[in-house]
Amino acid sequence: MADCCSAGGTRVYRTDPTVDPAPCNALALTAAGLLVPETDLVGLAPGGAIGASRSVDIDVTAPADGTCPQAWQVGARLTPVHGQTSGIAGLQESPYDTWVAVPGAQLTLPEPGVYELVADVQGGVIMVGSVSNAILQARLFDVTANAAVPLSTRSILLFAATPADGVTHTLHSNASSAALYQVAGSTPIRVEALKHVDSGTTTAEAVWATNFRFKKVSD
Repeated sequence: MADCCSAGGTRVYRTDPTVDPAPCNALALTAAGLLVPETDLVGLAPGGAIGASRSVDIDVTAPADGTCPQAWQVGARLTPVHGQTSGIAGLQESPYDTWVAVPGAQLTLPEPGVYELVADVQGGVIMVGSVSNAILQARLFDVTANAAVPLSTRSILLFAATPADGVTHTLHSNASSAALYQVAGSTPIRVEALKHVDSGTTTAEAVWATNFRFKKVSD
């Protein structure tokens, strides 16, 4: 007989261990003996994620077999959703002072959250003769909301001088259109470009989104 326990000062002996049948009791009595539950924490491999909505992963390192006490190492790392693309827009046929979508330069923010949006853009223009204040601009545009992303408009190029008649000027410059932007769900964002002159006519204009990218920074 096994000395099991005492009740009211009286020694009680039982021939077999008794397992409380309460539903919350995780112990189990089998023919081979008493089974004691053990929690096995499982982490994610570096670069992995449970789902598209996850922005922080938890790493778990298990102790060696037979270690006593068992010491588990738990850490966290960021795995933000991200993406990038590029595109080019020839503006020769577009009217002045009209925003035009840059073909290819559109990305979809996949889930709710705050994103860092950056579009590295380049612009070029050719002017012949008298042209005053030639301007190229770029901005980010929320297709779902049908509205420009606040604080994203940038001037790529501004040529304020007036060339002499018959003189050709070719200009090229670059800028970055960037903003932090919060969305409530999957949202397409595109790069747009605009050309403007105060007087005269430009003969060729183009805007390149050499690298348009996003990275989630907060839920």
